[in-house]
Amino acid sequence: MATAVETLDKLERRLTITFPLSDVRSEVEKRLKKQAKTAKAPGFRPGKVPLKMVAAQYGYQIESDVLNDRVGRAFNEAANENQLRVAGFPKIEPKEDAPEGMLAFDATFEVFPEVVIGDLSNVEVETVAAEVSDAEIDKTIDILRKQRVHYHTKGETGEHGDGGEPVAANGDRVTVDFVGVIDGVEFPGGKAEDYAFVLGEGRMLPEFEAATVGLKVGEAKTFPLAFPEDYHGKDVAGKTAEFTITLKKLEWAHMPEVDEEFAKSLGIEDGSIEKMRADIKTNLEREVNARVKARNKEAVMDALVKVTEMDVPTVMIQQDSERLAEQTRQDMAQRGMDVKNMPFPTELFAEKAERRVRLGLILSQLVSENNLQATQEQVKAQIEDFAQSYEDPKEVLKYYYSDRRRLGEVESLVLEENVVNYVLGKAKVTSKAVAFDELMGSNPQA
Repeated sequence: MATAVETLDKLERRLTITFPLSDVRSEVEKRLKKQAKTAKAPGFRPGKVPLKMVAAQYGYQIESDVLNDRVGRAFNEAANENQLRVAGFPKIEPKEDAPEGMLAFDATFEVFPEVVIGDLSNVEVETVAAEVSDAEIDKTIDILRKQRVHYHTKGETGEHGDGGEPVAANGDRVTVDFVGVIDGVEFPGGKAEDYAFVLGEGRMLPEFEAATVGLKVGEAKTFPLAFPEDYHGKDVAGKTAEFTITLKKLEWAHMPEVDEEFAKSLGIEDGSIEKMRADIKTNLEREVNARVKARNKEAVMDALVKVTEMDVPTVMIQQDSERLAEQTRQDMAQRGMDVKNMPFPTELFAEKAERRVRLGLILSQLVSENNLQATQEQVKAQIEDFAQSYEDPKEVLKYYYSDRRRLGEVESLVLEENVVNYVLGKAKVTSKAVAFDELMGSNPQA
């Protein structure tokens, strides 16, 4: 039996559970007898161990299991009787002032909040749109060319040399020896031989690159270099060193021409430049559409948070914070980082967890009230869309449909899209065109 539910806070509740001690003793004895049928002990045949010995060996664990089962069952019955939607797990504590012959426990817990979603017709949502033009295709082709760059010695007769003495310029790959000193003393990491880098890529500090530009092969130059205060090398951060560099090799970058061979290197069997550009445009449009969807989803989620009144159960925030902390730990470990002694305070993830829990409750209510569940047809269409960018679409379908967890992730994506479309169909929507570069530089996370 349970007492009336006490309200401790907005969402926090408490009820007292009581039941006869005889019920527990009876169940413990029943389980001990069952355990005795298979119990083993030195000097006894299996199943012939005296009950007292079985109780001495297994009694504590069996009694603990019986209590947990009995309290859990009683709590669930009380929650159902009082029509309570319990969030998370209750905190169970024994009561010392139980009536004679009874056991009593206090169960403290939180309930799911009332989710009050405002009038969506008054919600303002700004969506974004972007297009893929020839300029974006040209930029992508240039990136692909740079990824396939190779180098020739600068100064050879030909397009990039006339036999004279060439000098280092941005875009060239230089190979240098260098040595740095601070107060006349060399320092760790300040010396290297045959060190190669490309001028203009920002791999080296600006003063270093500036000193290299204009050098000829065999020339040396000494110059001061002030390390930034926030330089990753703490021993030299904020200090000024004197470097001497010697240019040993100078090469110019040769990017492949946009021709049939280049198209074939990108998987275009017949080498058609037109088909290559069409494929690049298709891939860019797929990425643009994905990012537009993500930005618009974020805008919708922000609007839903603003228009919804609710209290968020702290226990759910704590649980999600723990999940996020553990996910971060696993991600960092997979990247080769040593996380054994690295702290992951859950409070660092509390803000993100609170938003995730809040949105989860809002979406759950919208879905149930408006029948926005993901259909099998929608899930299949989403997976087929994923599969378009792979060589063997059938394998992609098999990958998702062979694992219920993966399929569930797709269902969640479709469900969120259903919610987004539903809200956009109700709200006051304005659309804003965004530049391709701005869109591709963003990484929204709803």
